[in-house]
Amino acid sequence: MALKFAYWVPNVSGGLVISKIPQRTGWSYEDNVRYAKTAEEAGFEYALLQTRFIASYGAENQLEAITLAAGLAAVTEKLNLIAAVLPGLWHPGTIAKAITTLDQISRGRAAINIVSGWFKGEFHGFGEPWLDHNERYRRSEEFIQVLKQLWTEEESHFRGDFYRLNGAPHKPKPHVTPPVFQGGNSAAAREMAARVSDWYFMNGNTIDGFREQIEDVKKLAAANNRELKFAVNAFVIVRDTEEEARQVLRDIIHYADPEAVDGFRSQVQFAGKASPEKEGMWANSNFEDLVQYNDGFKTGLIGTAEQVADRIIALKAIGVDLVLTGFLHYEEDIRAFGEKVIPLVREKEAALLSASIS
Repeated sequence: MALKFAYWVPNVSGGLVISKIPQRTGWSYEDNVRYAKTAEEAGFEYALLQTRFIASYGAENQLEAITLAAGLAAVTEKLNLIAAVLPGLWHPGTIAKAITTLDQISRGRAAINIVSGWFKGEFHGFGEPWLDHNERYRRSEEFIQVLKQLWTEEESHFRGDFYRLNGAPHKPKPHVTPPVFQGGNSAAAREMAARVSDWYFMNGNTIDGFREQIEDVKKLAAANNRELKFAVNAFVIVRDTEEEARQVLRDIIHYADPEAVDGFRSQVQFAGKASPEKEGMWANSNFEDLVQYNDGFKTGLIGTAEQVADRIIALKAIGVDLVLTGFLHYEEDIRAFGEKVIPLVREKEAALLSASIS
């Protein structure tokens, strides 16, 4: 199967790095319409819309993910729209209806990313209880079970610790049952993915780090008679020379906003340490890693188009199915990635396939 490409939708202000470096990246609806059309033309298959309601890591302005996804669905034809949702702020029945509506507007291009929650201030700000780490994942698992039941069954009955359904109908059904994405590095996150999710998102990491996660989650899924697909996060810097790309990275880090990065670090590492094994998604992230708030620099898609394409093929070789990308200057960098990198990846995939057949 050809590896797929996604991009982070910048529906929060400040771009994809916590840095004061000038960025030609906007967050408005008009900006995101341009990026979506550019990405679709460039060969991207997916777009992930973030969920954020209260400013964190300097992202002062936020647009809600499902609403914006519906707007982008109306102006695109092929792009699959992954709307991130935070259980605890929503009832799954409400979200099942909203994602079904997105499916109707997009004619089968809706997907959902379940975010179990790391930002305690968001829950407190809205007066909602902040659950312990593993309880947040238990709630998310029930949330997904309710979604899938509503999307597939004529009448839904559910008795869980967090949600109840009493013969709830759900019409219309989606054209295509929306795939469920999730992230998380803890044992609870991996086990939940193995039981109920369709895609497992991984923060930026080394090849060895990704391999360990993939092998572990695959084993857990097999124990549940399931299979799932794997996606990695990466911040992409493609320039004519490796030194030019590395200098852009150095500049991003040089102009990092220390106060915002430290605030983000305190929140995410607090959330991670709450897991029983003390191993959250950002447990081993240093200051430079957190300037890209999902550790995207670690993945190593920084260099010439050829170097980046080779790195992507190395990711595919260990079982990665999708690369989720972020950029500094959105419109031009998305277009350049589509023109320079994706064709090289397709050539290298074809060469590998040909070699395996012969």
